[in-house]
Amino acid sequence: MAEKTRYTDAELAEFKELILGKLEKAKEDYEIYKNSITQSDGNDTQDTSPTFKVLEEGAATLSKEEAGKLAQRQLKFIQHLQAALVRIENKTYGICRETGKLIAKERLRAVPHATLSIEAKNSQG
Repeated sequence: MAEKTRYTDAELAEFKELILGKLEKAKEDYEIYKNSITQSDGNDTQDTSPTFKVLEEGAATLSKEEAGKLAQRQLKFIQHLQAALVRIENKTYGICRETGKLIAKERLRAVPHATLSIEAKNSQG
């Protein structure tokens, strides 16, 4: 039997479901990060001592920076997942962009937006 050159439509549908689930969760997380940057949640220190307020503002700045970094990473992850959905539609999903061979299902389940097989990824190192 010849080596498979692409995943079947049924297999692609299975990966699509997995990616859509991860995409929904990623978008929810992104909104949480974005909201933590743009607005305070009402747990403010307006009515407490000035010293405590300064400490809180410092912590809030740090957490806003962290939330900003997390939001950026999450947005990039969302874009990778969306690109994977396009590859599913094109029926090119799961094909290594270096070797042209199928990426192992186990790898795609763990990293559904992967475009490199383990062999290609390791040879980059």
